Amino acid sequence: MILSDFDLRNYIKTGRLKIEPFDESIIRENGLDLRLGNKIARLKRTDKVLDVLNAQNANIEDFYEVEEGNEFIIYPNEHILLHTLEYIKLPPELMGFVNLRSTYARLGIMAPPTIIDGGFEGQLTIELIGSSFPIKLRAGMRFIHVVFAKLTSPVEKPYSGVYQGQRGVTLPKIFGNFRVV
Repeated sequence: MILSDFDLRNYIKTGRLKIEPFDESIIRENGLDLRLGNKIARLKRTDKVLDVLNAQNANIEDFYEVEEGNEFIIYPNEHILLHTLEYIKLPPELMGFVNLRSTYARLGIMAPPTIIDGGFEGQLTIELIGSSFPIKLRAGMRFIHVVFAKLTSPVEKPYSGVYQGQRGVTLPKIFGNFRVV
């Protein structure tokens, strides 16, 4: 069952679904529009090979460049990680499907499918792939749409993985020297 705006308001009002900071304008007909935070991580183009089974020995700066600001230009075909302004906390009976808002999809930006597990809490880190032309994004703009589904029963093991409680752009935690920025 997909939650409607009525259902979402009730989940938020009772504190079962937590959204901080909350603004009524992010509630849409069948989901929430989350806003862009103020940090991005650009995936670098490099000839260096990252061995994912031995990444703890790699230098994370060889593969990512982190920026902070209020405006970001996404260059053609560039891969970036960005984060939501909102910190969310899902109860164990809800999960979310993250989609790029259609305006940005129509500009040629792509976002791979992302799922939010029941029990997850944190700011979301989302990958975007640039269009065929540069596009400027600004912190605070609504850029993703999250559709929430009620599970047939609460998950027995709510999410408790390595990304629980993340804030800002969270880089892959396969690096031994990882950092949350």
